[in-house]
Amino acid sequence: MEKGRGRSGLFLISRQRLYNKNMPPLLNSALLVTLGLLPSLLWLSYYLRKDCHPEPKTLLTKTFLLGIIISPAAIVFQLGFVQLGNFFPSPIFSQDSASFFAWAAFVEELIKYFVVVLLVLRNPAFDEPVDAMIYMLTAALGFAAIENILVMFKIIPDGANAALGVWALRSMGATLLHALSSALLGYFLAMSWFFQAHRKKLVVMGITMATLFHLSFNVFLSAFQNRLTGLIYSTSLLLIMAFLISILFDKIRERHKQSSAGAVLTVQPMKRELNFIK
Repeated sequence: MEKGRGRSGLFLISRQRLYNKNMPPLLNSALLVTLGLLPSLLWLSYYLRKDCHPEPKTLLTKTFLLGIIISPAAIVFQLGFVQLGNFFPSPIFSQDSASFFAWAAFVEELIKYFVVVLLVLRNPAFDEPVDAMIYMLTAALGFAAIENILVMFKIIPDGANAALGVWALRSMGATLLHALSSALLGYFLAMSWFFQAHRKKLVVMGITMATLFHLSFNVFLSAFQNRLTGLIYSTSLLLIMAFLISILFDKIRERHKQSSAGAVLTVQPMKRELNFIK
């Protein structure tokens, strides 16, 4: 999970207005929860527009909520990895190691995929390939929402400027990261609609690609001493992936339209099929 902090002079709201000790604790908590949820809901509303046949709101809500509920499992697996260092002393189990970053990214992508497996894949509402990308995005944004909520509660003692700065960075950074990495996995899952014989291979490839993308983002954020440099690299990566995901949405819709119209789909070698843009 992303741990970076950020400050911005653009937010001139006083701490008292964002988090007022004179307000009932419940209202303060509700405000922080709302701020944590907002980025996920905004991104979700944007990507749902890419589905020409809207999904059932009940199933979308369940998928989003299960993404929230299941997220603590990622923490358990990540802490378990670190605890292995007590039994097998080695720097690879350090929380700052590359292996930990890779494990954390893999676990989070696998958990988000599990949400869709559990709720969606056998549901009658899953009736077209693009749904795989939509529901993967939905689960991912639920997962990101709980991260954002926890960060808001953690950072608020530093004041409103710090909290809103982190909120803005996570809205455009970690939240979008989760959405895009899961959408990428969702594309491979959607492709298995057309290539049933290669379903397992496609899912493994999807999890691998999503993990590598997720890992690259986190590495860019932490690998540079100059935080601005890391931010530029990670933001550039997100922009490239956002553009790619937009293309993949179009490709899946086009392929499904052709198959629905009775076009003959020729099973091409996997290497050519993974040439997304060509």
